[in-house]
Amino acid sequence: MLHDSTRRTFLTTAIGTAATLPLLGEEGTPKSSALIQSPNVYKFAIGNLEAWSISDAFFYMGKDLGLMHPKEELPKMEAFMKQEGRSSPHRLPLYANVLVIRSKNETIIFDAGFGGEPNHRKAWLAQGLALAGITPDSVTAAFLSHSHSDHLNGFVTEGKPTFPNAALHYLPEELAFWRSPEPDFSLTLRNKKQLPGMIKAVREHFDILADQLQPLKSGTSIFNDLITIESSPGHTSGHACFRIQSDGQELLHLSDLAHHDLLMFADPSWFIAFDHNPQQAIVTRKKYWKQAAAKHTRCYGFHLPWPGLGRIIKQAPGYRWAPEPWTW
Repeated sequence: MLHDSTRRTFLTTAIGTAATLPLLGEEGTPKSSALIQSPNVYKFAIGNLEAWSISDAFFYMGKDLGLMHPKEELPKMEAFMKQEGRSSPHRLPLYANVLVIRSKNETIIFDAGFGGEPNHRKAWLAQGLALAGITPDSVTAAFLSHSHSDHLNGFVTEGKPTFPNAALHYLPEELAFWRSPEPDFSLTLRNKKQLPGMIKAVREHFDILADQLQPLKSGTSIFNDLITIESSPGHTSGHACFRIQSDGQELLHLSDLAHHDLLMFADPSWFIAFDHNPQQAIVTRKKYWKQAAAKHTRCYGFHLPWPGLGRIIKQAPGYRWAPEPWTW
């Protein structure tokens, strides 16, 4: 990990370099394009679409595996991590991968990270977008998987929408939950002391974004079937996954179905305290893992090791995450 000042200096230098140095084509001739790859921007393709995975954060959460459940299964989790060479530290890493895609007519972002001032732990999206040559006003559409701070907050900058020209799509169940008089957190194992402040912050963000909000029912496909929004409840009531299809290729955005690349695949019944309804989240995860493994679907995970691309492989008694090799 780079220290705060070191990372800012490095990224600032990278941005300046990307803006001033030409890129070379296959024959060594200059070509006009944004930076292809960088320390926190990974460019790839989905059919005819340009796509970028932009890292917004990395840090370790809590102590040991304290956020994982069921508690009686923790020794088994630790033994499995040791078996896989993850014996130290027994902590949960938090990656935050933001997906951006561009077609001929649209530039679309899926979730927007933590927002706020960048530091050595988080809020790197704005820098990553700049490295990719994407300006906030060029984003034409946005999708929100759910309203936790690492997904919602980046849609607001200094009290105004970050992407002023983008309609923001989400499942209606998500907004209904947070707007209800008393959102039901009776089943979650997260720290209840944080709930009042979290509810207040989510509502304030939705107020700022009110003019851009455009709910979509589960199963709705837009942009000529480019993107389909799917209900995948449990982590939140209105948690959504996204299926992106172009030129015969498909990418399934898993959003927050998994917070760890080993634990939640080896046993889909292992869950994190942040789930609003853990048992529902387990049912949803098992459904998606079974389908994705059977169809060998290319997947993208918001909280899986950056850049978050891979496939889910059946490996008895559970599954495993197979990361996609990087290409340049």
